[in-house]
Amino acid sequence: MSDSGASRLRRQLESGGFEARLYVKQLSQQSDGDRDLQEHRQRVQALAEETAQNLKRNVYQNYRQFIETAREISYLESEMYQLSHLLTEQKSSLESIPLALLPAAAAGASAGEDTAGAGPRERGAAQAGFLPGPAGVPREGPGTGEEGKQRTLTTLLEKVEGCRDLLETPGQYLVYNGDLVEYDADHMAQLQRVHGFLMNDCLLVATWLPQRRGMYRYNALYPLDRLAVVNVKDNPPMKDMFKLLMFPESRIFQAENAKIKREWLEVLEETKRALSDKRRREQEEAAAPRAPPPVTSKGSNPFEDEDDEELATPEAEEEKVDLSMEWIQELPEDLDVCIAQRDFEGAVDLLDKLNHYLEDKPSPPPVKELRAKVDERVRQLTEVLVFELSPDRSLRGGPKATRRAVSQLIRLGQCTKACELFLRNRAAAVHTAIRQLRIEGATLLYIHKLCHVFFTSLLETAREFETDFAGTDSGCYSAFVVWARSAMGMFVDAFSKQVFDSKESLSTAAECVKVAKEHCQQLGEIGLDLTFIIHALLVKDIQGALHSYKEIIIEATKHRNSEEMWRRMNLMTPEALGKLKEEMRSCGVSNFEQYTGDDCWVNLSYTVVAFTKQTMGFLEEALKLYFPELHMVLLESLVEVILVAVQHVDYSLRCEQDPEKKAFIRQNASFLYETVLPVVERRFEEGVGKPAKQLQDLRNASRLLRVNPESTTSVV
Repeated sequence: MSDSGASRLRRQLESGGFEARLYVKQLSQQSDGDRDLQEHRQRVQALAEETAQNLKRNVYQNYRQFIETAREISYLESEMYQLSHLLTEQKSSLESIPLALLPAAAAGASAGEDTAGAGPRERGAAQAGFLPGPAGVPREGPGTGEEGKQRTLTTLLEKVEGCRDLLETPGQYLVYNGDLVEYDADHMAQLQRVHGFLMNDCLLVATWLPQRRGMYRYNALYPLDRLAVVNVKDNPPMKDMFKLLMFPESRIFQAENAKIKREWLEVLEETKRALSDKRRREQEEAAAPRAPPPVTSKGSNPFEDEDDEELATPEAEEEKVDLSMEWIQELPEDLDVCIAQRDFEGAVDLLDKLNHYLEDKPSPPPVKELRAKVDERVRQLTEVLVFELSPDRSLRGGPKATRRAVSQLIRLGQCTKACELFLRNRAAAVHTAIRQLRIEGATLLYIHKLCHVFFTSLLETAREFETDFAGTDSGCYSAFVVWARSAMGMFVDAFSKQVFDSKESLSTAAECVKVAKEHCQQLGEIGLDLTFIIHALLVKDIQGALHSYKEIIIEATKHRNSEEMWRRMNLMTPEALGKLKEEMRSCGVSNFEQYTGDDCWVNLSYTVVAFTKQTMGFLEEALKLYFPELHMVLLESLVEVILVAVQHVDYSLRCEQDPEKKAFIRQNASFLYETVLPVVERRFEEGVGKPAKQLQDLRNASRLLRVNPESTTSVV
């Protein structure tokens, strides 16, 4: 397409009065045929692609310009904010100087000129009363005493809302402060601007109030002995960052440049070290033996009590617990690092080492203070381990994935909690595995998958439980049995919903129950028998299935009885006769040959033959479902089904007047009573393990019919 043609088409499409319908109509009238329309379509499509490329190019250029402009605005805004902050600090410092110290203020102004060339963080530190040393060691500025430190801290913290009541510790003073930008620890997205106030024993983080320049709102306060500082490697555009670890959270901050970041890291580490040294000295002083009281002769003080002297000696000895070792002094911080780095084994090893060291030792105040700090770390470690075992975590990896957290909880003396969390985690895993199973069209195939997933998970859980809790309180094993009962209920709910609620045939239900029983018996490998539980949970559904199928057989038998003509069966072909003989043999009727006649005739009624096959099929499937709780249900269902056929034969025998048909009915009755009922009785006894008195009584009642066939009295 030529440039002039493309330009003309573009102008036509871009015109304000363009109407697509009118344009297509005119184009159709002017075109010679389909070929012209295809060519025009290609031109329009090429123009659309060209326009799309131009649009993408323009968007990309505008996007780059937008990013550069936004970056410049951010830099400018940061510089303006720093300038405003410094001016506000200067104003506050000047206002806090009393009239009596004006000469000193003049000296301070000259010192301020000397530091004018320093960076904004250095100037902020100078105004706070401290200047960073060459190695990042905070040192006192000129003319700063205890009152000056406290006054500077008070002046700065007047700008922070909501922190006045949090900072009332005697001897607390400001070491360093400066602006930072906080980023999200997961997605590295910028969250907010903050201002950090580093005191000699804690770090205060305050958020910037954009509506009130130079003012902040309290955000968090972190004790330095519970704080770990980690340098974050530069990864442009994310650079000049460091991370603060405070269990159970971590926060990432970005400094203005690499120099200020280095100052923050050095000052934080040095202040933490100074605080640790100070507290070590305090503990050494507290643990040092006290000077003995001046010795006086017994004669000089006749009122001195000998018992008091004897009691004072053990008390002095009780104070002598050496806590000056380096590993004990650094134990709280080491525990914080282990927890932050998820080194749970290392944390528990440190706790065991401390407990072993303090075993059989007295508990003076320094030991109690150390115990309080360690107990707080134990609580934090327990919370992390509990979170590791929570169902909200990933459930992949099977039960072995929980072993690490469970073993450490047991070492911490939390055996009961570990057992509860482990079983709750596995219950969620089993529930998730069942829900993720794809429901197949074939019920039996789905049940095979369901049983494999559930019983494999149950077996793995049981083995892992035995490994983790070996040698613990036996009450945990009782909790596992209760959990297994609950998990079995979850399995039976999914099983029944697919097998019984969907109205599957009795044969399909019997096969599914058989598969479930076979998988359940696999638990016997570890000494766990849950067969009785699955029986108890399925008994109601199986009763309903037996009752439903019994009603189907009764209705079918009644329907055939209503159409009964008492005629012999003609199967037409030898193949059909052979198939019927095979079906009867599979039903247990071994003497069926005597009821067959010449050619393809059978000397029995179609109704009696169909009833025999249906009843024996019902009995075989029901025996697959059998367990002792279903004995009476199955027996009563069989009796009801048999009575329908017995009553029909009895009624027909009494009412039929034709001698030939009467003889044929008597032959069917003989087959029913002398062949079918004994087979039913024998098969029931084989499947159940004991004879059924009701079936025996029903067969014995048939003797009256054979002795007095002309009787008009029903045998039932």
